[in-house]
Amino acid sequence: MTENLTQRSRMLTLAGVLLALFLSSLDQTIVATALPRIVAELHGFDRFAWVATAYLAASTALVPVYGKLADMYSRRNIEVTAILIFLTGSALCGLAGEFGPLPVLGDGMSQLIIFRAVQGLGGAGLLAMAFIIIADLFSPAERGKYQGFVGATFGLASVLGPFLGGLLTDHGSGLLPGVAGWRLVFYVNLPLGLLALWFILGRMPRLKPRGEKKPLDYLSALLLMAGLVPLVLGLQLNKAQYGWTAPLTLGLFAAAAGLLLLFVFRSLRSDNPILDLTLFQNPVFRTANIATFLLGGAFLSIVIFEPLFMVHVLGVSATKAGLSLIPLSLGVVGGSMLAGQMVARFGHYKHWMLAGGLLLLLGQGLLATMPPTVAYEQVLLYVMICGLGLGPCMPLYTLAIQNAIDPRLTGQATSASQFFRQIGGVMAAALLGTVLTMSLAQTLPPTATPAPEVAAQTTVAEGIPFPTTAAALSGPTPEARAAFSHAISRVYLCTLCLVLCGWLATLFIPDLPLRTSNAVKPVPVLATHAAK
Repeated sequence: MTENLTQRSRMLTLAGVLLALFLSSLDQTIVATALPRIVAELHGFDRFAWVATAYLAASTALVPVYGKLADMYSRRNIEVTAILIFLTGSALCGLAGEFGPLPVLGDGMSQLIIFRAVQGLGGAGLLAMAFIIIADLFSPAERGKYQGFVGATFGLASVLGPFLGGLLTDHGSGLLPGVAGWRLVFYVNLPLGLLALWFILGRMPRLKPRGEKKPLDYLSALLLMAGLVPLVLGLQLNKAQYGWTAPLTLGLFAAAAGLLLLFVFRSLRSDNPILDLTLFQNPVFRTANIATFLLGGAFLSIVIFEPLFMVHVLGVSATKAGLSLIPLSLGVVGGSMLAGQMVARFGHYKHWMLAGGLLLLLGQGLLATMPPTVAYEQVLLYVMICGLGLGPCMPLYTLAIQNAIDPRLTGQATSASQFFRQIGGVMAAALLGTVLTMSLAQTLPPTATPAPEVAAQTTVAEGIPFPTTAAALSGPTPEARAAFSHAISRVYLCTLCLVLCGWLATLFIPDLPLRTSNAVKPVPVLATHAAK
């Protein structure tokens, strides 16, 4: 399908795909630093968490659907559609509240929440299609070094996002007359997105699917999306207001379980389900997704709780706490690029997965044992070690899955990998947030900040915490510092268990020879599935 492409065409296509992916990744962090200004101007503090949750729910639910569509239709058409949806959502987010309350859409804050969901519908495609298109452009034997660029893109976006969001919010109001700076956080997507479209429309081949085209099973798609949305919403609810046993939380989880069970039954009987469940018979697919689920939770726990440690234990400013994540991002970039290059040169992806896991275990162990008197620079070193360990995770687990399955199922298998990583992060963030809250409730003195308020301090889906309590703004007391140090140590001990389980799962991933061609032929090995 791509054998006749020149290397120049491949690289230009890759540039367009990575630029689109950069937009999606940037949007998950750039909004967080602008959120306090947004909720102040739109008078929506009571709904601030939904700005993140709407994007997360939409993007999580649609990832598997994009994977299936990529196995049926032109990859280029799907990528272009995803970019257009994302840019439409970005433009609408920038306009939220400009014209006052609107029929059906409500006030400015409600408009923003709805438009963020539209953004998420496009963002899901930008995430899923990046790995799928790279799989089409390069064979598994050479793919590792190019998928390493994906990890680097995520790392760069996570570094630039908070900085750029704060810069535009605080100093961008004069760039466009009459336009508030926080609106530029959304408008900045438009020129970058148009540039990505130029690359893709001008240089990217159609990349038609290899398999037989069958009618899409719309019912299984609907059941999957309908089941995932209440699952994400239930996990994202503020547990200080709606605990794990609250009727609303239990109702959402029950609805999710029922709908997802119906999805499984439908998929087993469908000729063309959204996700071919026989993929789980493949041991590489099965064990790699278990590992990515666990490691996705570990990554997000570092991003969320390390800045809380900086603010509440070391007493640094929120800005300095955000900057402390830069070494993590640099580590992810370096680890991802190095692992991709080494696998492309020497093969044996499993060795690098295990090595990265050991580095991550070391970094997590150091974070879990930090005393309240730890130096700021030491924490930076610890998170950089974690980043170096996490770097191989993103490209190599996906590469192992793509190498092991029938190339006709690349879209479904790849998007499933992204989905498990994302949902693992969401579930871990919710559970570890509960660990933090319960630990604080046991150790904070009665006169300190009430423990339930802590749960409201973090925009979990955006990954960037900012303080909202009086205690956070005035600096930690010795009692609060000791309580937060103890609580976050507990969180990181739980995270250490996640990493250990992920590393043990990696031990069982077969280390298969990397294929040197994308040609459709029987997958050697252990891949027991044959396309229907």
